[in-house]
Amino acid sequence: RLGGEVRYRCRLEDVREMADGSVIAVTSTGDVNASCVVLALGHSARDTYKTLIEDQFDIIAKPISVGVRIEHKRTFIEEALYGRLAGHKNLGAAEYALSDTRGERGVYTFCMCPGGYVVNASSEPGRLAVNGMSYSGRDGYNANSAIIVSVTPEDFGSDHPLAGIAFQRSLEEKAFEAGNGKIPVQLFRDFEKNVPSTELGRITPNLKGGYKLSNVRECLPEYVAETIVEGIHAFDRKIKGFCDGEAVISGVETRTSSPLRIFRNEELETEIGGIYPCGEGAGYAGGIMSAAMDGIKVFEAIAGKYAPIEK
Repeated sequence: RLGGEVRYRCRLEDVREMADGSVIAVTSTGDVNASCVVLALGHSARDTYKTLIEDQFDIIAKPISVGVRIEHKRTFIEEALYGRLAGHKNLGAAEYALSDTRGERGVYTFCMCPGGYVVNASSEPGRLAVNGMSYSGRDGYNANSAIIVSVTPEDFGSDHPLAGIAFQRSLEEKAFEAGNGKIPVQLFRDFEKNVPSTELGRITPNLKGGYKLSNVRECLPEYVAETIVEGIHAFDRKIKGFCDGEAVISGVETRTSSPLRIFRNEELETEIGGIYPCGEGAGYAGGIMSAAMDGIKVFEAIAGKYAPIEK
């Protein structure tokens, strides 16, 4: 009604500056001339990142976190957090948020899914990554969460802006190989010992996609794997039983945030005026809420430029 248009199955292929200073978004369904373009990319927009690098945009690698998913029985988490009130009809599904510091690295839970599922979130051939989700009822038989460890550009082995993506891909390739294309899973006690799991315990994986018992630890750098083990034991001091040897580990969790940042100035534009990197994929947020807040900031910057408020 107000002139907006949504284009489905439309891929952004390039962004260019015109002679008159305007910008053009080159898409798979036709070019779009505009006075401004908001690059609200997802944090896995690897093809777009490559295009922007080729177009000489100012991009730098940034720290990320990588790790695994861990599953416990939902009833165990609820009893650990609610005690005798566990199962009460007025209580929602139990959630937790845990963190610890191991030397110079942080280890923490991320995207906790009460009564949820581990999901095969692979997006490239020959590579595998996992994520987590819950339906609105949050009534799946397991609770899961990412257990992730901070890594920095110094860990990537290169100073190239896309080095973080190469780092992610190397872990995802190992996970694909470990699971033979399925989600590799392992009991925590075997993860700790660095041996493949050959059978499950009393916790059955609650997954979207097939799985294969294997050695998830071999998919990760040793410094990440050991920090995960130490972190899970630290979390056991907060939720007794968290380091249960039969808890199910699955991997790899690599897409927690963007591994790079697209430079923007104080007006939130790139060196090409009218282009606004925004949100998590652009490297300015680390989750749904912070991405939404960054979207508000970018909107205010655009509104202030094209429709300034008179004081």
